[in-house]
Amino acid sequence: MKENKLKNMSLTEASDFWDEHDFLEFDDMKEVKNICFKIAKRKYIGVDEQLYRKVARRAKRLKTSVEHLVSSWLKEKAV
Repeated sequence: MKENKLKNMSLTEASDFWDEHDFLEFDDMKEVKNICFKIAKRKYIGVDEQLYRKVARRAKRLKTSVEHLVSSWLKEKAV
């Protein structure tokens, strides 16, 4: 189950995960030699701090990142 979770992480989520975990915790994992990343260019915008905190609380309740939540909301509205 842990391995499945790892496959579906964003780059940011994986970075946070490995900051708190060690490879030795996963005795069934194998070394991967060929890895391809698709990293999209990002643009950042300023958001009022109070609004950011509200969005961060919502993201936490939904168990997702603030970046992912805001991106999904913007995709919905931009169509």
